[in-house]
Amino acid sequence: MKTIAFKTLGCRVNLYETDALASRFKAAGYDIAENDGDADAYVVNTCTVTNTSDQKCRQAIHQIRRKHPEALIAVTGCMVNHRKEELLQSGIVDYVIDNERKSALFDIIDEHFRTGHSDPEGYDRDLFSYQHAFDTFHTRSLIKIHDGCNNFCSYCIIPMVRGRSTSRPANDIYNNVREVVAHGFKEVVLTGVNMGRYQYESTNFEQLVENILEIEGDFRVRVSSIEPDQFSDCFLGLFQHEKLAPHMHICLQSGSDDTLKRMHRFYTVAQFRDMCERIKAFRPDFNLTTDIIVGFPGETDQTFNESCEFAKEIGFSHIHTFKYSARTGTKAASMPDQVPEKVKSERSEVMRQISLENKTKYFEMMQGRSQRMLVERIDSRGIARGYGENYLPIVADGKDLERNTFIDIRLGEIIHPENEDKMAFKTL
Repeated sequence: MKTIAFKTLGCRVNLYETDALASRFKAAGYDIAENDGDADAYVVNTCTVTNTSDQKCRQAIHQIRRKHPEALIAVTGCMVNHRKEELLQSGIVDYVIDNERKSALFDIIDEHFRTGHSDPEGYDRDLFSYQHAFDTFHTRSLIKIHDGCNNFCSYCIIPMVRGRSTSRPANDIYNNVREVVAHGFKEVVLTGVNMGRYQYESTNFEQLVENILEIEGDFRVRVSSIEPDQFSDCFLGLFQHEKLAPHMHICLQSGSDDTLKRMHRFYTVAQFRDMCERIKAFRPDFNLTTDIIVGFPGETDQTFNESCEFAKEIGFSHIHTFKYSARTGTKAASMPDQVPEKVKSERSEVMRQISLENKTKYFEMMQGRSQRMLVERIDSRGIARGYGENYLPIVADGKDLERNTFIDIRLGEIIHPENEDKMAFKTL
């Protein structure tokens, strides 16, 4: 039987799709190999959100070809939609499969091994025809609810490579949740390109989440990266439900109104502040994390400082900092006053330090509090690792514990490793 390996770069939507594809191959009898191991075929699920993303994808593809000259390589994901001709002409990949046909990847590769050839263009376009991921690379089960985006932020290439906003049928989502819970998953993570704009027939995002919380089973629900919207009090009230994890990664991008306007974002700093204050009013311990872009064209010392002060004010416990990367075809790529790379790097380090200070303060505030830890793995030394409902990393004595089970603990000593981004709690 053939062996297949997967290399995934980029967002949680890609991770969901890879998990589902790997499960499909395994169900058909294929062996799944580590992405750096020996295999008959390699799938590279790519990202193209920044120039760095493109570079990492190229490096991954070239590395696989150098190490495995006879293997089949199939490349899919957003880089395909952005740079399809480049990949086709590279001469080092066998199949180039766009996002719209990614769900057919099993059929494409399986046909190749059966007949010696396959034509990806002959398969139907479908963004949601993935079987549920029953045997994944992760403890949590990702559930894709949405694809595409209609926002067209001035710096972002995603609408060009993922297409317009499309919502998955609600009943398909409910069935997907029931399937993975029945298979034993204890946490489901809702993911999508711009899932706050979910709307399928009469069901919006708020109603979708509320209905998922009513599904029977001992599991919790986590909302992954989401765009800032004026969330209703009814939606925020859902975070008092024991199944809904009090954590959201809400993409700020800048704490300066001037920069937000040029980014073509659809909110102001004051509106974002009001949203955060309302969230904290419902759950004072709510864990807010975010993305911030530094070095956007025209960003001055003053507007950058506004972002810094706002990040401190809100107290995001983690800030995923991006250095602005010009993407061909976006409005920002041709804007005047492009920021030098050296300045971007300096500002990135400043924001990273703010993130670390915020994280330390949030962790200190949470010490001594109760959490329901999901045990995700137990290493060879008997140390259990996992996360609480607030998305706080926890280590515990793994004696008498089992992977993929909940335990009630209290947060004790804070562990400060050399990489401070990896801070975690010991249990009391």
